[in-house]
Amino acid sequence: MITNLTGRTAVITGGARGIGLAVARGLAADGADIALLDLLDTVEDVARELADSYHVKAVGHRLDVTDQQATFAAFDEVGAALGVPQVLLTAAGIEINGDSVDVTADAWRKVIDVNLTGTFFAAQAFGKGLLDAGRSGSAIFIASMSGSIVNVPQWAASYNASKAAVAHLGKSLAVEWAKAGIRVNSISPGYVLTDLTQKIIDQQPSLRDDWEALIPQGRMASPEDIAGLVSFLASDAAAYLTAQDIIIDGGYTAV
Repeated sequence: MITNLTGRTAVITGGARGIGLAVARGLAADGADIALLDLLDTVEDVARELADSYHVKAVGHRLDVTDQQATFAAFDEVGAALGVPQVLLTAAGIEINGDSVDVTADAWRKVIDVNLTGTFFAAQAFGKGLLDAGRSGSAIFIASMSGSIVNVPQWAASYNASKAAVAHLGKSLAVEWAKAGIRVNSISPGYVLTDLTQKIIDQQPSLRDDWEALIPQGRMASPEDIAGLVSFLASDAAAYLTAQDIIIDGGYTAV
């Protein structure tokens, strides 16, 4: 198996649903033990389901990724239960759409805090664990094609800015940690049909047709479409791949 991850522990923020859960299933299928960190109170139940389905060890912890102290504590707990994490996926994220002139300070800060600061705190805890243990690892951030283009017809300046920053954060940490054997890359999905995007579609039902008309493959991605790329980046098959942002969008940004 090219993406064999047996013996490694993977931490997924936002892992109780959506892209995070799809990736967790893919990593578990590749043999990794799984730690899910999520605000949802179902996170422990989801972890048990993963353990039963894939015959790996799995734990779930409730976590607000914007809390630095709680994030470090969660990684310590994961390390004690499953061993030092060698794979990280940051999938916790939010989006608040609206005209920029109407965006409140609280709404702006919430998006930046969850998407960017939360990614940094998780990466910080992950990197420290590996550096202290003298081990290599792979961090994968969920950025977005919205960090490279401006989505239409909806407006989401805070989301776009946060995801552009996430991609550059990945490059920055990749260079900083390269000599320690810690790789950092980001994945920038296009439109993915998750709970988050479904809520946006529910508010503006015409959006799905608008988006799919602009995607050369003619459909939105499923969360499972993202999982295979994460497994590759987490594995030794990607040992020389770091400091990259990989767009996976069905061709959207090419036209």
